[in-house]
Amino acid sequence: MIEKKSIDYEKAVLIGIINKDQNEEKVKEYLDELEFLTYTAGGEVLKRFTQRMDIPNPKTMIGTGKMEEIEKYVEEHEIGSVIFDDELTPGQQRNIEKQLRCKIIDRTSLILDIFAQRAQTSYARTQVELAQYEYLLPRLTGLWTHLERQKGGIGMRGPGETEIETDRRIVRDRITLLKKKLTKIDRQMETQRGNRGALVRVALVGYTNVGKSTLMNVISKSEVFAENKLFATLDTTVRKVVIGNLPFLLSDTVGFIRKLPTQLVESFKSTLDEVREADLLLHVVDISHPQFEEHIESVNKILSEIKSSDKKVIMVFNKIDQYEHETIDEDDLITERTGRHFTITDWKNTWMEKVGDRALFISALNKENLDEFRKRVYDEVRDIHITRFPYNNFLYPEHLDEY
Repeated sequence: MIEKKSIDYEKAVLIGIINKDQNEEKVKEYLDELEFLTYTAGGEVLKRFTQRMDIPNPKTMIGTGKMEEIEKYVEEHEIGSVIFDDELTPGQQRNIEKQLRCKIIDRTSLILDIFAQRAQTSYARTQVELAQYEYLLPRLTGLWTHLERQKGGIGMRGPGETEIETDRRIVRDRITLLKKKLTKIDRQMETQRGNRGALVRVALVGYTNVGKSTLMNVISKSEVFAENKLFATLDTTVRKVVIGNLPFLLSDTVGFIRKLPTQLVESFKSTLDEVREADLLLHVVDISHPQFEEHIESVNKILSEIKSSDKKVIMVFNKIDQYEHETIDEDDLITERTGRHFTITDWKNTWMEKVGDRALFISALNKENLDEFRKRVYDEVRDIHITRFPYNNFLYPEHLDEY
């Protein structure tokens, strides 16, 4: 008899700061995303705490009164982790741990933890390990509070190394080793990319959990891992795809996220070489998400950081089957009509009509409008191909309907 497997989620609370850079609505949105991240990492959020502060407390990030309120809640409900939406300094993390006596995690640490769970290949694991060590290095003091530094005075002068300095040196040596390992793997991957010949390269990019892997599976008829969680895909997957009789390479890349830790951007830049070397980008967007326009901005910002903002891009708005718009009653003369009240047809008549020579609206899961998607990709790939190989023009008809 097969026993039912139950998952024990770790109890957690979330903390967000309202200030001049992020208002109450924005903080709620960030905490929604942080809750999804916590669930992905294996946590269950019991409560959220927010505090309005223009300048964060340099010692504990939040005020004394709010700390006491959280401390009481943590004790009463046996909370395992307190998760901050903003990055904590090493000093703040130590001070909060002393008072709350539980695990203190910030957004960066949480994302690193999810990446560590998701990394499958040696390459991805090396990148995550490097990012974790770089994050850990300035925080080592907090991890070694049980070890006192060497005392000065008579008989204690001279050469020697404290425990904390020893560990810092070990971590620095490990970082150097990992960087050398990544450089070696980079050269191997560069050779792999060079061996793929002159096929046109298309890359799927977008925010995390927008359905890139599902779309990859539908188009390439492969079985790339896809799940309704953040960062389900961490390793870049490349598949040969044929539409009509036109072959090209399609790659599925790691999803982006707002407030992406700098350590991850740096260590994953080599993974994003697939994006840098692509001839065409398919920017997939989850149109059912209330903040999809901000997601587009976040992705464009990271594309700019990796010097890929000048590439040809097709905007693909996915999950149209899950899109729901708000309605205004006919006798309601007060409510102002915003993007939340737009239907898919309304959106098509906005800036989306012009972006990337007309955006596409599909549902990868329900396979809606995929014929239009295939035709558009075929046309774009064909243009790139016949520009590169003019003598191949006769091999591929101008219209996909001929096949």
